[in-house]
Amino acid sequence: MYKKLLLLCLLPFALQAQDWPVWGGSPSGTRYSELNQINQDNVDDLEIAWQIQTGALAKHGVEAGIMAGFQANPILTPPAAGQSLVLCTPFNEILALDPTTGKKRWEFDAKLGPGGYGSDADPDGLKSPQFIKCRGVSFWRDELARDDDAACVNRILAATNDLRLIALDAVTGELCEGFGNGGIANVEPLYMQKQPTWRHEVRFYNPPVIAGDLMITTSSVRDNHRWNAPAGTTRAFSVRTGDLVWEWDPVPRSAADPQYKNWNPDAARETGGAQAWGMLSVDAERDLVFLPTSGPSPDFYGGTRPGNNDYADSIVALRASTGEYVWHFQTVHHDVWDYDNAAQPVLVDLVKDGKPFPAVVQGTKTGMLYIFHRETGEPFFAIEERPVPTDGVPGEQLSPTQPFPVKPPPLVPHDFSWDDEFWLNFGSCADKYADARIGPIFTPPSLEGTLVVPSTAGGINWGSAAIHEPTNTLVTSVLNLQHFVQLIPNEEVVDGPADAGANNMNLAAPLLGTPYHLLQGPAMSPRMTPCNAPPYAKLVAVDLQQGEIRWEVTLGDLSKFLPLGLPIKWGAPSFSGGIVTAGGVIFIGATADNGFRAFSLDDGEELWRVRLPKSSFAHPMTYQIQGKQYVVVVSGGHPFVDQDPGDWVTAFALPE
Repeated sequence: MYKKLLLLCLLPFALQAQDWPVWGGSPSGTRYSELNQINQDNVDDLEIAWQIQTGALAKHGVEAGIMAGFQANPILTPPAAGQSLVLCTPFNEILALDPTTGKKRWEFDAKLGPGGYGSDADPDGLKSPQFIKCRGVSFWRDELARDDDAACVNRILAATNDLRLIALDAVTGELCEGFGNGGIANVEPLYMQKQPTWRHEVRFYNPPVIAGDLMITTSSVRDNHRWNAPAGTTRAFSVRTGDLVWEWDPVPRSAADPQYKNWNPDAARETGGAQAWGMLSVDAERDLVFLPTSGPSPDFYGGTRPGNNDYADSIVALRASTGEYVWHFQTVHHDVWDYDNAAQPVLVDLVKDGKPFPAVVQGTKTGMLYIFHRETGEPFFAIEERPVPTDGVPGEQLSPTQPFPVKPPPLVPHDFSWDDEFWLNFGSCADKYADARIGPIFTPPSLEGTLVVPSTAGGINWGSAAIHEPTNTLVTSVLNLQHFVQLIPNEEVVDGPADAGANNMNLAAPLLGTPYHLLQGPAMSPRMTPCNAPPYAKLVAVDLQQGEIRWEVTLGDLSKFLPLGLPIKWGAPSFSGGIVTAGGVIFIGATADNGFRAFSLDDGEELWRVRLPKSSFAHPMTYQIQGKQYVVVVSGGHPFVDQDPGDWVTAFALPE
């Protein structure tokens, strides 16, 4: 019965999929649109249809804007719900816009409390990170309502940086009285059960995931800080009341869990993190929700958590209605490289041995793609356990093998030697990191320092992948960089800062509860150029059925960083991802050069490029109204790679 109700509740999303009603385009996360008015033949004619600023930067100031991430993927509500373009600012201000003009219809300000911005009141005297984000909001329609015009039959649902859930009427923006306390449910106490004073160490960045009458939340737990971080529990709440329905912890705390026997009891009790901080995907027909879990605490040292640490660094299938565990596969054993599964799993339909194979694809920071049967976890292509280095720091117990899919091939390099150093560095990286370890993927962090390949930022990060559904072609952006990691014994840190946290990656920070401080940052020459050769970012297309790379092209240029704006195509720092349409066009921002581009699905040729007011590190989206197709993207810089903040929303369309 519940499965039928779940399918009924999600049916409007399927019918309106071309209008982008969900973060990622659909519950399956394919970022695919059936629209084709804009196609390869006319995309070069696109022009700005409208452009606005949200007002967040003027309200909160440039300094606050630098520490915020404007990464929203807008959604379009259906006509019965006002047909508004709805998005959020990093400060959890929710805006509904006229999708044809950009004119504001209503606005709701969540008024973030101190926990939303971070707090200096840390019991360890350590300054907390200040980064805040809001990547989007969700839409839900009450299909059981008797009066279609009643208040809150159509709802906008949001999760805030300070751990509140909000329900608004989609047409008016008014709070829904039956939800929580007057429309707002404060769920922070659920996330602070281990240590209430650590309230600033957990945030909501993503929109809730809708599954029937449930809203499922993902959370971001502070990295690189303590061995006993807050738990990374995934929770489901009622969309009607805000009440907790179920919860699932990626660290097995109970002896009743089948994975508990593989954990040290102290580690199972105290280890935190391993949360799904990337977006989830829903298979309504099968009543499944798919979680991409991250590394357990702390990053880069696992001596406090011996063993493989299942269910961390895994793709996990849960029963959407109950949270019951169904299956999982761990993509990294005993993670000490910060190789979180950040990308949203994407659902596709393949064929194996002449039979339908409903698949889920997990992209990873290692650049590897893992493909499984949604119901059983059976791999589509074989996965091999291959030997990897095990000589870590004292106190470490590394896994002797790691899982490698035989297909598709890795989308980024998995090895590095000084013969591969970028020639323009003239050997300066080899001199700078002369004492550091280099080598293949999964070379462990060390006392002398290790160049981690691929970077802890990807490969494939939270930007995920897009799927051209008719051909099962996966398209994703990837980073091709390296990361430097060094573990320094606590007794050797004399005059270092109390905490570098996430605010400064070039200073040693304590990994509380471990014997080490952590020094980390991008592997750069003394002139701040990457140690490895370009391209530093790529757009890659993969034939999922055959497991083969179709093409790859450089993504971005250095025009923003070089004298005279020279457009040298070596790839620009890149986060986020793109979308693909039935018109055979891939749209993507995701680069620090302010570029917004269109590529051909056929061969990766760049068909169109425009310079945005600021760099866009958010997914674009597309919809069609009154016979006109629009492509919309937000742009606002990035706290790490492009500290030039903004609050722009730009819509493109073909000329009349």
